Parts: sequence; structure tokens; C-alpha cells
Amino acid sequence: MTESSPWKRWVVQPIVQQLTQGTSPPKIAQAVSYGITLGIFPIIGSTTLLSLLIGVPMKLNQPVLQAFKTLAYPLQWSLVLGFYRVGEMLYGAPHVSLSIPKMIQRFFAEPGPFFRDYGMTALYGITVWCLIAPLLIFLLYVSTRPLIQGLADQIQRRRHAAL
Repeated sequence: MTESSPWKRWVVQPIVQQLTQGTSPPKIAQAVSYGITLGIFPIIGSTTLLSLLIGVPMKLNQPVLQAFKTLAYPLQWSLVLGFYRVGEMLYGAPHVSLSIPKMIQRFFAEPGPFFRDYGMTALYGITVWCLIAPLLIFLLYVSTRPLIQGLADQIQRRRHAAL
């Protein structure tokens, strides 16, 4: 038995599994687009809960949603500072130092101002995310739906050929 590539294991296989269980390509594309978008939410450690809070009421495919939310984790880390800085610019707020040692020192020295400043910085980042999220969901959906439909068609052709 050969090892599958990480791409197949973490991207293709969850989609194929859901397609073979009857999930429609549009529903999978929707879960992919929400998973990536929710996965870059600018509060580290909050995306699983956020994905459940949004995904369950919307009846998004949870295996696909959670897989793509997890795949977006490195992207989240690379974007979080940008969300914060753009948010500070948007609100005209001063830059807050995001140096871990300085944050720890400030937390113990001034807990109230610490939570005020860093809470506002988080809010600024969330604002920027909220502004781009609808467009990102749309773009991801329209770009992944044809790919997933093609994969579904390929699976269907293989089934008919095997008969």
C-alpha cells in the first residue's frame, strides 16, 4: 500500500468521502469556502468554536468545514498581524506592541489597560475580517464549486465504468 500525499490525505480524500456519501458538490464547496474563511479569523484558538457556531445552524458539512478550517491555520498565523494593523489604520488607532515579553510584562503591571488595548486591537482585526469575509466566501465558493463538480463527475464515471 502506498503512502498518499498530504494534499490527497487532507484535501481530496475528505471531499471524495463526502461525495461518495451523497453530499452535493455545491454543499461541499460551501463548506470549503466557509472553512477557509472561518479558519483565518484573527483570534488564534477560536476557529473551532466559531466554525461550530456558524456551521451547525447553517447545516454546513462538518467534516469538510473542520478539515478546511484546520488547513487554513498557517494562513491564519500569517494574516493575523495584517488584520490587526489594517484595523488600527482603519480606526486611526495607534499600533499596540505585539511582543510577547512586553505583553506579559504589561499584563502583570496594568491588567485593565492591557485588556482595553489588546481587546480593542482584536476588535479592529475582527472588523477587517468581517469586511473581507463575505467576498472571500463568495470567491472561494465560485472557484471551488467547478473543481468539486469535476471530481464528482469523475467519481460517477468511474462507478459507471466499474459496472
